Amino acid sequence: MLICATCAVEYGEPVPELCPICTDERQYVPEDGQKWLTRDGLEGTGQQITLTENEPGLIGIRTEPKVGIGQTAQLVVTPQGSLLWDPVGYVDDTAVEAVLDRGPVLAIAASHPHMFGVQVEWSRRLGNVPVLVAEADRGWLGRMDPIISTWSGSLSITDGLDLHQTGGHFPGSAVAHWAAGASGKGVLLTGDSVFPNPDRRSIAFMRSYPNHLPLSGAVALRIAAQLGELEFDRIYGNFNNAIDSDAQRVLRLSAQRHAAWARGDFDHLT
Repeated sequence: MLICATCAVEYGEPVPELCPICTDERQYVPEDGQKWLTRDGLEGTGQQITLTENEPGLIGIRTEPKVGIGQTAQLVVTPQGSLLWDPVGYVDDTAVEAVLDRGPVLAIAASHPHMFGVQVEWSRRLGNVPVLVAEADRGWLGRMDPIISTWSGSLSITDGLDLHQTGGHFPGSAVAHWAAGASGKGVLLTGDSVFPNPDRRSIAFMRSYPNHLPLSGAVALRIAAQLGELEFDRIYGNFNNAIDSDAQRVLRLSAQRHAAWARGDFDHLT
C-alpha cells in the first residue's frame, strides 16, 4: 500500500504512475512531481497523531506534521459506538488504542474522495469495521477491499447519527448529521461542498478550493434547501473549521449570497 504525498489517499496494487485524484481539476500534482509515501516510512520519521476533544462526544484527530491535505478527522462517539469521519492519511497503534478506548467503531466514512485518507488501513487496525463509500464516488477508490460497502441517498449509522448525500463538490459528497451534538441542538460534519469560511460566519460552495472553481448558485441553493430539513446549530468542516452557532441561518444566507454573486447581482461593485 502506498500513500499519495499530496492528498494522502491510499493506493493498492497496481499503483498508478500519477494519483488520479490529484490529476483531476479539483486537485493538483505538485510542480516537482508525484511522490509516494509508506505508512512504515512515516512512522520511522516520527509521524504522530493527536486527539483533541472539540466538544463532549466529538474528538478531532490530526496528523503532526500534516500528511497530504492535512484534514482533521472526527470521531463521533455515541452510546452504541463511534463513527470515524474523514480519516487521516496515517494510522498507528497508539491512535487505534486511543480510538477504541472510547468504545467500538461502527463505521468509517468520508465526506468525499479527497478525504478517503488511509481508510482501509484504519479499518483493518480497528477490527475490519465497514468503510462506507458513496456509490457515486466509488470510481475514485484507489484501494479496494471487501470491507468497503457503498450507499446512496441517506444512511443511518445508529440512532441519531446519519449520512446524507448532498453532491456538489463531488456527486457523492456527503455530510454526517449528529443529532446529540451541540448540547442536543445538532451538529453537521461537512466537507468541501459546505465549507465554513475563516470569518466563522459564512460558508463557501466550491468545486475546487486550490484551483478556485465555484459551484453554481443553483447547486448552493439546492444543498442549503436539502440540509435545511435537518436540525443543527453547529457545523464542523474538514479542517476543524467551524460555524459555532446558528449554523442553519448561516448556511441559508451564505447560499443566497453565493447565488446572488454568481448570477451578477453585485456586478456593479466590481
